[in-house]
Amino acid sequence: MRKEFIYLGCLLVVFNVNAKEIFYKDKAKLELYGKVDSLRYFSDGKSEDGDMSYFRLGFRGETKINDKMTGYGRWEYNILTNQTEDTGDNAWTRLAYAGLKHHLWGAVDYGRNYGILYDVEGYTDMLPEFGGNSYTQSDVFMTGRTHGVLTYRNKDLFGLVEGLNIGLQYQGKNDNSSDCGDCSAPALARQNGEGYGGSLSYDSEMGISIAASLAVSDRTKEQKEEHNHNVQFSSGDKARAWSTGMKYNANRVYMAAMYAETRNMTTYGIVDSNDRGGVAGETRNIEVTLQYQFDSGVRPALSYIASYAKKIHSPYGDEKYLVRYVDVSTTYHWNKNISTYVDYQINLLDTNDVFYSENGITTDNIVAVGLVYQF
Repeated sequence: MRKEFIYLGCLLVVFNVNAKEIFYKDKAKLELYGKVDSLRYFSDGKSEDGDMSYFRLGFRGETKINDKMTGYGRWEYNILTNQTEDTGDNAWTRLAYAGLKHHLWGAVDYGRNYGILYDVEGYTDMLPEFGGNSYTQSDVFMTGRTHGVLTYRNKDLFGLVEGLNIGLQYQGKNDNSSDCGDCSAPALARQNGEGYGGSLSYDSEMGISIAASLAVSDRTKEQKEEHNHNVQFSSGDKARAWSTGMKYNANRVYMAAMYAETRNMTTYGIVDSNDRGGVAGETRNIEVTLQYQFDSGVRPALSYIASYAKKIHSPYGDEKYLVRYVDVSTTYHWNKNISTYVDYQINLLDTNDVFYSENGITTDNIVAVGLVYQF
């Protein structure tokens, strides 16, 4: 659960601004970026209360091959600081990929990267701590950060239409092992068969952008057969999703909205191997955020995030909200390197619904307070 709450959010833009060049020689350069987030959650839910601090470090580099070709790569690592030193799962690689870019024909890279569906999700994933989680999940097909993806991107449509961008992505099969008959629920949820996806976006000079993306993947044999042991695991052959969104970013105002639908893809409540949680047959997801940047450095935001699922085959009902909350946040930037924030997630899920407690889904409000140093 804690890993799912850590998102790149609006700090991706800050990283790009504050990256430090640590090497430049023979047309090759390497930049270092990162942040420390001293973060505390306050909640009645035990799993969502306490220290959530972490450190993030990344390297981004490129080298000039000739006047038209450039090689590039990126690596980003996350380390939790709220655990004892002998904990084995307190650090992981978020991003790691390398590729080639042509000034006209576009860029292609392979490795651990953002799934193509995040091209739209990134419009609304702009809150200091929460947000961006209606259906985006790490290592679940091509919704969020994932591995084994080959990505092609072209900006300005081969130089023909300024602002029109396309993306194509292929993901190879990832089934965790050659024999996964005894895989736990979390491991099964993060398998995937071969998949393909694409995105199309347009950025206007007025600050308005629109985007759409879709992805289709095979599901593994083990994922489909898990329905026989836990009926809340969807049994469909294909995992599908599509998304569309719009944003406005000008005159100190940031507004964005996203709508997405998934089939046999979205996981919920999977926290152990005791047949809890599942994979929804269908979901409808919406995210909306409104933000304003004051001269003083204060940036308030008001957001709404929801995921409504159908065909979940639960004994407590076949249709449920999996995620539903209003988010109120305020960030204050002391300067370009240090900021502090308060992010209040007002949970709208029914606290009396046994479905949520049986599936390990929190219904409690959460207040996140953080002090961030980024470089």
